[in-house]
Amino acid sequence: MPSFDAVSEIDAHELTNAVDQANRELSQRFDFKGTACKFVLREKDFTVEVRGEVEFHLKQMLDILKLKLTKRGIDIGCLDVKDPQTNLAEARQDVVLRHGIDQDCGKKIVKLIKDSKLKVQAGIHGDKVRITGKQRDDLQAAIALLRKEKFDRPLSFDNFRD
Repeated sequence: MPSFDAVSEIDAHELTNAVDQANRELSQRFDFKGTACKFVLREKDFTVEVRGEVEFHLKQMLDILKLKLTKRGIDIGCLDVKDPQTNLAEARQDVVLRHGIDQDCGKKIVKLIKDSKLKVQAGIHGDKVRITGKQRDDLQAAIALLRKEKFDRPLSFDNFRD
């Protein structure tokens, strides 16, 4: 029976490259010369900590980070930007990259598939949703349906099997 998985994944290597490029651009830009601004990547929880001297720097740095992530092929729809924390010495802001499909998003996907009256079944398997059907055309229609719908995180489709 043909099936595929709907997932929301971030390539950790591309994320590392994007943060490195953003740090490199900070070191080369004139308006950041002599400042203690930098990006710190915490890979275990997919969080980028933006550190600057003032809150104004954080906004500029966030634009740089978004640009570099987009160039490396990471959808910025998965970014969850937290509120900045400022004190006299520095300003910090956490940017969490959401990955994996949580239970709420998985339920929305399953409900959307069932309401569409396509001849496919959807089930939540951990952090992905497996969609199975008898015909390949039905699965392609399900992919088109999911691409049209907007979710709080970018979806990709893999593990397509006949």
